[in-house]
Amino acid sequence: MMIYAGGAGSDQRYRREKMKQIRLLWMIIKRCNADKVLYAFVISFFASAFVVMLAEPGISSYGEGMWYCFVACTTIGFGDFAAVTLIGRIATVYIALCQIMLVAILPGIIVTYYMEVIHRREQESLTMFMDKLERLPELSREELEQIAEKVRKSGEEKEII
Repeated sequence: MMIYAGGAGSDQRYRREKMKQIRLLWMIIKRCNADKVLYAFVISFFASAFVVMLAEPGISSYGEGMWYCFVACTTIGFGDFAAVTLIGRIATVYIALCQIMLVAILPGIIVTYYMEVIHRREQESLTMFMDKLERLPELSREELEQIAEKVRKSGEEKEII
């Protein structure tokens, strides 16, 4: 996470950086086809709430059906509503299985996101390093020492691995 201090320009850079992160996360979600799973879950949730409202005698409003589906998805099980009809029980099992699939996909998306962030940072560092190497004769003594230090650190990291 980057923190910018001071000025309107800093605030804009911070927002641009956050937007880049959000776009990257959405790109990974789409690449993993998790967007389709997410859409399917949302549609299933609302459809199951409607089915439960129609099928269950103890649930008289759509809001109560949504509450029941939320409780079923989170496995809280408050006990204020319970499915007593076959259709209500099938809808409960269905929405619970959809939620399990969604939760199972999340760790993979998160890991992929962070791996992509690390990869992009490495690419940026490598690009900057290569740019400095191309301008080697123009660099100051201090910049040359910084490059030498980075090379030493890189060599040490490879030895550890």
